[in-house]
Amino acid sequence: MPTTHTEHEPEPARVPGHRAAPLPVVDPATGEAFAEAPDQQPDALDALIDRSHRAWRDWRTDPAVRSTALRAAADAVESAGDDLARLLTREQGKPQTESHAEVARTAARLRYFAELAQLAHRTRRIDDGRPVHSEVRGRSLGPVAAIVPWNFPLQLAAAKFAPALAAGNTVILKPSPHTPLATRLLGSVLTTVLPPDVLTVVTGREPLGARLTSHPGIRHVTFTGSVPTGRAVAAAAAASLARVTLELGGNDAAVLLDDVDVERIADRLFWAAFRNCGQVCMAVKRVYVPARLHTDVVEALAERATSVTVGPGLAPGTRLGPVNNAPQLARVAHLVRQALADGARAAAGGHRLTGSGYFFAPTILTDVPPDSPVVTEEQFGPVLPVLPYRTTDEAVDAANSTGMGLGGSVWGTDTDRAAAVAERLECGTAWINHHAELSLAQPFAGAKDSGVGVAGGPWGLYGNLRPFVVHRPQEEART
Repeated sequence: MPTTHTEHEPEPARVPGHRAAPLPVVDPATGEAFAEAPDQQPDALDALIDRSHRAWRDWRTDPAVRSTALRAAADAVESAGDDLARLLTREQGKPQTESHAEVARTAARLRYFAELAQLAHRTRRIDDGRPVHSEVRGRSLGPVAAIVPWNFPLQLAAAKFAPALAAGNTVILKPSPHTPLATRLLGSVLTTVLPPDVLTVVTGREPLGARLTSHPGIRHVTFTGSVPTGRAVAAAAAASLARVTLELGGNDAAVLLDDVDVERIADRLFWAAFRNCGQVCMAVKRVYVPARLHTDVVEALAERATSVTVGPGLAPGTRLGPVNNAPQLARVAHLVRQALADGARAAAGGHRLTGSGYFFAPTILTDVPPDSPVVTEEQFGPVLPVLPYRTTDEAVDAANSTGMGLGGSVWGTDTDRAAAVAERLECGTAWINHHAELSLAQPFAGAKDSGVGVAGGPWGLYGNLRPFVVHRPQEEART
């Protein structure tokens, strides 16, 4: 019988609208529930969003106040870092080193957007040659709904609420039902430094998310998740004409050129695919290799897959944790079984690990049919198909052949040549000789089915603002 989590988080206040049956939270390293979270009733959102709207009236007025509060928020996150990281590992499964890195990234993003808050209301003169004095500045939107998946609960939450708060909006934050605890603790930590109702965390099962995205009091919906759910979110938000920002995952390809140094890049390539047990939207999910190097690449990756330490995230020395939840584990296992049935061969792994928990052996697949779902769909797990190609044109066409376009990478000794190939990839971000490395200052957006809107950097701030223009005749402006 799970018990309510109290070690790191105070007992939540009794909020009208919580269902009698709480939400069990499962430790993916054991497959057993170890804690509970409130299951918020959708009809309670009216009061929460109303309070968020009232808080917005003051929060939007002074960017200096917001900067100070966000810097204090970053300090508070760092102070609670050990508790946040341990709880994150317990519910998500990732090794503690990765959880600590996620907490650090969360604090860094808050600090970054604290410095950008002053840009929100900056006035810019428009000079188009007419005898009119025109100025444009940003205005905040109002309450923002931020819906976050289970792979990076804290980091992706901050990627949504930090720019929204810096711009002067308030936020209703909903984490995945699989990983609600660390986000609730984060919310508790931030309430000590933010004004009341500026950031509200709600947890629960569906239809909570559907009610939140369709609520007429929400002015911007920012969502990370699957393409089908993203389409449903966009349709729901359209009812109130709320703005949407959608990051809908990827099926990133890595193209290795014929001058690549296999041993030199093998570690980087392996971890670009397997970090967080492959549960990264912009992880490498397909590798295209010149036919003459195919065996060398498969062997190098298989060697790393068979030697990496897999285990509970809290265990010392663990490099790869479990898949986060039972449905995702079943999906990964199904994709691998289907590929093997279609003629693929597992150079490493290919099976679920015995024992408790949601562990799947790190898997390198070769001889994979190019139309196998493990290639054409996002696996989101510790599985990597390696496919040979004959010409660079063939590799680029294959990399661009799916409906997703989040990221991609090209690997080779001649970086100018690699960059020229990367220019041909249909994706939002392309890397040369590395993958999935992002700066807080750069835009992050996908092509095709991988999303709508832009996160990151000043673009993330401006996505939470609308332009407001004032213009008057020049002679009146001078008096």
